[in-house]
Amino acid sequence: MLMASSSTFYGFWMVLVFLLALGSIAPLAEARAFFVFGDSLVDSGNNNYLATTARADAPPYGIDYPGRRPTGRFSNGLNIPDLIAEQIGLSESPLPYMSPELNGQKLLVGANFASAGVGILNDTGVQFVNIIRMYGQLEYFQEYKRRLSVLVGSRQAHQLVSQALVLITVGGNDFVNNYYLVPYSARSRQYKLPEYIKFLISEYRRLLMRLYKLGARRVLVTGTGPMGCVPAELAMRGTNGGCSEELQRAASLYNPQLAQMLNGLNKNISRDVFISANTPKMHNDFVSDPRAFGFTTSQIACCGQGPYNGLGLCTQLSNLCPNRSLYAFWDPFHPSEKANRLIVQQIMTGSIEYMNPMNLTTIMALDSRI
Repeated sequence: MLMASSSTFYGFWMVLVFLLALGSIAPLAEARAFFVFGDSLVDSGNNNYLATTARADAPPYGIDYPGRRPTGRFSNGLNIPDLIAEQIGLSESPLPYMSPELNGQKLLVGANFASAGVGILNDTGVQFVNIIRMYGQLEYFQEYKRRLSVLVGSRQAHQLVSQALVLITVGGNDFVNNYYLVPYSARSRQYKLPEYIKFLISEYRRLLMRLYKLGARRVLVTGTGPMGCVPAELAMRGTNGGCSEELQRAASLYNPQLAQMLNGLNKNISRDVFISANTPKMHNDFVSDPRAFGFTTSQIACCGQGPYNGLGLCTQLSNLCPNRSLYAFWDPFHPSEKANRLIVQQIMTGSIEYMNPMNLTTIMALDSRI
C-alpha cells in the first residue's frame, strides 16, 4: 500500500476545506437531529396537507410567529418542538414530514411526524377523519430513514437516527376525544376508567418499543397535563367554577402509571432511553399560581368564545386578547408560546421532580462525550 506524501495529504485537506466552504460537500447536521411524534401540542403543520378539520392554518393562529402567519401550529407563536430545537442548537425546527420542502439537506435536521387529533389508540380522533395515526407516523419514520439512506448512505443514516433526540407527546386525546368525548362513549362502555388507563399504558408501551426498534435511543415522553383545567373543560365540564373532577382523576391515575412504565422499559433495555417529562407538574405550576409566572389568568383562553373563551374553535370571529403573554392558554386546549417556554425551561434544566432520570441539559452533556 502506497503512502501519500505529507504535501499531498495537506493539499487534499485544503481542497476538502475549500469544497466544504463552497457547500459542494455537505456535512451531516452540526447539531443532533430531532424527531417529533404525537398530537396537536407538537404538530407543526402536517395536518395542513390533509383533508381534516383538525387544522390551525388560518388566523389568528400564528399571530406571534415570525411573519405573523399561521403555520399549522396550534399556538399564537412557537410550540414546544420549536423551542427545544432552539435549545439543542438547531438552526431551524424540523419541518413537517408532509411538507414538500422536506428533502435534500433538510432531512439532516430531522422531521416532525405529529398530527393534531391523534391518540395512542387508532379510534381516538375519528371525528377528525383524515389524520396520521401513531402507527402511521412510525411508518412515515421508516420511509424517512429510507430517504435518508439514499442521501447519506445507510451507515450515516443509522448513526444520525441513533444519536437523534426524539420527542413524543400523545395521550390527552384518548381521554378528551375518545373516552369522555360523549356520554356513554364506546370506550367508556367497554372499560371502567382504571382498566381503560391500563389498556392505554399497554398500547403506549407497544408504540414506544416499536420506536426503539426503529433506532430511537433518546426519547422524551411527556405526560398529559391538567386535562380537566383547560378552558374547554372548564366551560363544558367544570364544577362550581373549578376543574373537571373526572378528567383530573383520569390524569392523576394515568401519569404515574406512564412514568412507571417508562422506568420499566429502561430497566428492560438496561439503559436510559426513555426520559419521563413531568409536564403535568409543569402545567400545574402555572395553572395553580398563574401570577407567580407573570400570567393574569390560567382559566380564560386568549382566543375563543363562550365561558372562559373555551367553546368552539379559535377563528377570526373569536374574542382575541391583545397581550398573549398574560395568558397561560392560547386557545381552549393549547398553551400560549410563553407557557410553552416555561415548559421547555423545565425540560432543559428541571430537577428530577420534573425530568426523570435527568433533564435535557444533562442528556446533551452526557451524549457529547460518546
